[in-house]
Amino acid sequence: MEASKSGVDVLFVLLGAIMVLAMHAGFAFLEVGTVRRKNQVNALVKILTDFAVSTTAYFFIGYAVAYGVNFFGSAATLVGKAEGTTFAANGYDLVKFFFLATFAAAIPAIISGGIAERAKFWPQLIATSVLVGLVYPLFEGMVWGTRFGFQDLMTSLFGVPFHDFAGSVVVHALGGWIALGAVLMLGARRGRYKKNGHVVAIPPSNIPFLALGSWILCAGWFGFNVMSAQAIDGISGLVALNSLMAMVGGILTALVVGRNDPGFVHNGALAGLVAVCAGSDVMHPIGAFVTGGLAGGLFVFAFNQCQNKWRIDDVLGVWALHGLCGFMGGILAGVFGTQALGGLGGVSLGAQITGTVLGAAFAMTAGLAVYGGLKATIGIRLDEDEEYMGADLAIHQIGAYPEEATTIHDDGGPLAMRASRASAAE
Repeated sequence: MEASKSGVDVLFVLLGAIMVLAMHAGFAFLEVGTVRRKNQVNALVKILTDFAVSTTAYFFIGYAVAYGVNFFGSAATLVGKAEGTTFAANGYDLVKFFFLATFAAAIPAIISGGIAERAKFWPQLIATSVLVGLVYPLFEGMVWGTRFGFQDLMTSLFGVPFHDFAGSVVVHALGGWIALGAVLMLGARRGRYKKNGHVVAIPPSNIPFLALGSWILCAGWFGFNVMSAQAIDGISGLVALNSLMAMVGGILTALVVGRNDPGFVHNGALAGLVAVCAGSDVMHPIGAFVTGGLAGGLFVFAFNQCQNKWRIDDVLGVWALHGLCGFMGGILAGVFGTQALGGLGGVSLGAQITGTVLGAAFAMTAGLAVYGGLKATIGIRLDEDEEYMGADLAIHQIGAYPEEATTIHDDGGPLAMRASRASAAE
């Protein structure tokens, strides 16, 4: 029976890892549908290569920072067959790494949407390696790895640890606040804001792709949340229902507040899911519905303020969606997770506020430091001609619709002809 349970747990976590891996296609298509046509290939390549770099950095460095575990032993040790091994049978710890690596890779995937259309390619991969190898695992280890004394401090101060079941703060707020630092270091897209105060609208290039990205993310999110139990006997239908209710709450609020805008509606679903991650295992479904609804409204308001009032050119609104909605979700876990409001309890509003604020401050500082350092040394932004041409041709030498682009070859590399730049920029 024990061997059977071990095998089932391995399969359970593996299926969760595959579902979250599939979410990265959602990140990709959400960005593809939002950016202009001349930057669609870059969006696809960034998400895939960021995932590869993230997994590598997390395997060799990050996982050891977060959990004090490395994979440098023999294969027999890793699958629990060597004498004296601390690894679980059937390679459970290996699929657990796979599962958590897909979470870690969400950090650069989130950032990618904020810095789209004007960021250099290789400096972003360097940033990814630092963020996933060191920055993210440090906070992950504090919260989920119970390392560095953080959760002990929270328990001594508030009677319970900081609660973030599936990553409203550890993943989403961290990624969103790092992205804000990156966007501020990068600056707005050229032509986005005029000196006379006029804001130039840049509409999404492909609403069906944007919607597809949202749907893929929504489906995968049930692996993200439900399988965060990491064992079959910890699975909870409450997490599944709370995720569903938060998602629909976010959709409905974004529909009304966003005045039927399809971009807001599809991102409203994601806002609700971001916010409910932290407390999805302890909230009542009505509390989850309210949490999702508040997140959908917050996203619409913050996106408009960010883009039009504060003139922060966060292309996909990732600070609003992940940073602020994750921040709110971390705090609301300490509200709707209480028994007084129908939750299961075991949470403290004080612990939730403290952990959430600390996570946001840590992430913002890291974002400014990493991207500020790269900006001062090797540069992080495409030059004016490259940005005008588009990242697809400038970086990858092919567009999403190559039959529409007229190019010439100079020294073996394609350059957009001056006469055809306007068409390539569409």
